[in-house]
Amino acid sequence: MRQSLPQGADLAYPLTIPDGKRIGIFADLKGQAPRVLEFDTNGTLLVSLTSQGKVLALPDVNNDGQADKIVEVLTGLNRPHGLAFDGNNLYVAETDKVSKYVYDPRDFSADNPQVIFELPGGGGHFTRTIRITGDKLFVSIGSSCDTCVETNQFRASLWTANLDGSDLKPFATGLRNTVFFTFDRAGNIWGTDMGRDFLGDNLPPDEINILEEGENYGWPYCYGNQVRDSKFRPGEFSDFCPTTTPPVWTLDAHVAPLGLAFDRSGDLYVALHGSWNSTIPVGYKIIKLSVFAGSVTRAENFITGWLSGREVLGRPVDIIFNEAGKMFISDDKAGLIYVFN
Repeated sequence: MRQSLPQGADLAYPLTIPDGKRIGIFADLKGQAPRVLEFDTNGTLLVSLTSQGKVLALPDVNNDGQADKIVEVLTGLNRPHGLAFDGNNLYVAETDKVSKYVYDPRDFSADNPQVIFELPGGGGHFTRTIRITGDKLFVSIGSSCDTCVETNQFRASLWTANLDGSDLKPFATGLRNTVFFTFDRAGNIWGTDMGRDFLGDNLPPDEINILEEGENYGWPYCYGNQVRDSKFRPGEFSDFCPTTTPPVWTLDAHVAPLGLAFDRSGDLYVALHGSWNSTIPVGYKIIKLSVFAGSVTRAENFITGWLSGREVLGRPVDIIFNEAGKMFISDDKAGLIYVFN
């Protein structure tokens, strides 16, 4: 590993990356908070700004590794997060609904909005993330609380629907806050999940799950490898945890895994957004998980440097690869989008 000062912006800190690689600033969004990344049909990168209520396009026509300009595609949205394309139909997940727009990749316009279904808004976890595979749309909806028994069936689960919004139904449950999920080459759904707070620095582990239809992943009664949460309603559901689906990989508590993406070889990269209430800050990096036959065989640091001592310099959010194999990373603290070669 070596230290590399990103090109394209004057950063006061270096990032540690693998030897022979380069990282630079693709776009500086000047204090705004980029979240979800998605490419349109022409390969232009779009990004959601949840806090600012916007979706931006960042064209790089000359392919020099820096956005040529910043174009506002949509504004005035209610906490937009998830983005997905089906051809030139752009789907946007706001906190209370998923809408479809007719998108033109030539001028980055998005018109004729159509709400395909509504969602419960707000709550402790208000982001909604969407993915499309084939003729199905998936949407993740976090819990409304840290630990509770939800009264709204949409919460703490992954749902699926047809692309017109019909046949909306639960796919997987017991997921406290699966903010991001993605598909491997076999079509399996891999998702990150954040464990509950207030059990100390070391519990519970955050998780990487393979999400299967009809399965329950344990929250709020269980965490990690089918461990009963003794602090939540002790004495109830004592036989429940062995019936739940354990994670494919556990992470340190409170590292806050968010975006994840597979490279061409099938290895998985995960953005650890970082802790907010740990005695010692943890996370704030990108890790690489070696994957073989649906199992994780090894985990290693891939990009670090966003945490210097106790000082947080950046917080990686989402990861996406373009067709050329370049990795793009959003950072909602520094307001940057990086490009890694």
